[in-house]
Amino acid sequence: MIGSGVFLLPAVLAPYGSISFLGWLLTSLGAIFIALVLGRLAGRTDRSGGFYIYTRDAFGDLAGFAVGWSYWLSIIFAVAAISVAFAGYAGAIIPALGANKIVQALVAASMIWILTGINARGVAQAASVQLAMTLLKIIPLLVIIVLGVAVGTPDNIPPFNPQDLPVGEALATTALLTMWAFIGIEAGTVPAGDVVNARKTVPRAVIAGTLSVAALYIASTAAVMMLVPVEMLVVSEAPFSDAARSLGALGAPLIAIGALISTAGSLNGNVLLSGQMPMAVARDGLAPRFLSRKNKGHAPVQALLLSSVFATLLLIFNYSDGLVSAFTFLISMSTLATLMPYALSALAELRHSARSARAWAVIAIVALAYALVAMAGAGAKTLL
Repeated sequence: MIGSGVFLLPAVLAPYGSISFLGWLLTSLGAIFIALVLGRLAGRTDRSGGFYIYTRDAFGDLAGFAVGWSYWLSIIFAVAAISVAFAGYAGAIIPALGANKIVQALVAASMIWILTGINARGVAQAASVQLAMTLLKIIPLLVIIVLGVAVGTPDNIPPFNPQDLPVGEALATTALLTMWAFIGIEAGTVPAGDVVNARKTVPRAVIAGTLSVAALYIASTAAVMMLVPVEMLVVSEAPFSDAARSLGALGAPLIAIGALISTAGSLNGNVLLSGQMPMAVARDGLAPRFLSRKNKGHAPVQALLLSSVFATLLLIFNYSDGLVSAFTFLISMSTLATLMPYALSALAELRHSARSARAWAVIAIVALAYALVAMAGAGAKTLL
């Protein structure tokens, strides 16, 4: 879940004031309900596929195929989008890399293929890289949180609702803005077939991961707001780097490198999923069989290669509008293509629990409502 989004969100949320914390809480609550639903569904199977497995088991091949297709598309969009963000952070550290669009596109494409190579070696190698990057990308967030507590001041926190928006509108807007930072809740469910004791491990991972990330996001956003005066924060292009200036000359580079590692870690996780998802669908005969083949390291190499080719083409086609435009469009598409499987997974759990477990049925209804509201908030252009 922790990728590129959190490093920009304090500046994006600052104009809305401290009511944005309620937006964070609303999104976190919705994410926790979705995590509970996914954890409940994951406890019933040890097969790889996540959303696809849950929906197919509940509603049959057509629904499973639609979800598998939608989620695979969302992953390909995410790989392209996050590689764009990686190129942007690389350009901030080494200005020559951000000098023109062609160089940026080459950096982004190179990162996709380096990580595709790592994932093609095997699932274990990809997991080891993911673990290392996860630990490294948490460090700058924790540094900022400690710094906020130590030298920040609550006087810097923006007013509650400086734009005087209706509370409902402000909450809906800030909740939608923070949603991209939570996409990835489901990632731990997809490679279940390669997880030890998947029926217990996967639900625990999904729920613990969501709770941990929610706490990190809210605490780090508060810390940045306490460290950076609001008039600076609303125009900041690197809010965490601005917040780290209290550390002296090392502060900004530390955060920039942390953001680069965070983006690379998120990209690695999505590349892993880009092979696992089509493999699961192909295994059941709902996609070409060659996508289900694994090598000695249990990696679906042909599915990985095909996904990375699509992501690279998508990256190239969208770079003509520049980095920010490409990133904005790609994350909108990726988010929307993930929300539909969230909604259908909630329906699958509702079908399982409607008569036998009323409390879980209520949780599924809340998760479904959250996903539908978020889909509606994507806007007509993205929906079409």
